[in-house]
Amino acid sequence: MKWSHSAGHVSDDVEMSDALWSKLIGTVPAILWVAFAATVYFTLRGTLIQRMVPRLTAVRALGIEVELAEELLDRAQEEKEAAVTPTAKRVALGRLEHAADALQGGEMLWVDDHPEGNAPLVELFRKAGMRIDVAVSTEEAMPLFRRRPYDIIISDLDRDGDPQAGIKMLRLLEQHKVHVPVLIYTGMFDPERGVDRRIFAATTQPVDLVHYVIDLMERARLGSL
Repeated sequence: MKWSHSAGHVSDDVEMSDALWSKLIGTVPAILWVAFAATVYFTLRGTLIQRMVPRLTAVRALGIEVELAEELLDRAQEEKEAAVTPTAKRVALGRLEHAADALQGGEMLWVDDHPEGNAPLVELFRKAGMRIDVAVSTEEAMPLFRRRPYDIIISDLDRDGDPQAGIKMLRLLEQHKVHVPVLIYTGMFDPERGVDRRIFAATTQPVDLVHYVIDLMERARLGSL
């Protein structure tokens, strides 16, 4: 009987060991999943950060919330009495966000005898990190573009009753060897008034102007690499 008792005790120990091993084996998949998840996290952490940082940097570089950027674009459209589709506005806002690095530190000269109509866009580009000088005439603009190296010049066409004022300014740029791309932003654009090779683009639409400014700044950044 003593032997039987010992045998029973051993049997109980074996059963307990089997149960313990069963529990341990059952927990292995969970442990492996935790280990796998941890490995994936630390492996991809750098990649995730690299993908997120540019987006966060873009938002910080813009310096404004998307809602405010949208409001400024809406105000600019109202100033020009121009309609824009929600899709076009959304695309422009997306480009502003992702082009923040290109716009940051950009230099722009804006020549227009009615600068108040451009105030929303001027504020928008300044919030994006650009430095903008405003001139109301060619005479006021001349010492500026002769003294400072701008990345972009934005100009209207008709100033003080002269429908060729913007084109005449382009001739002065040529004379002074100021090789800066020009965007014509005006209420109406008639190519018959005169065109110049220095005109990168002409538009009456604020959303289009946003795209052109980004295009030129991205080219400028690529050229400086």
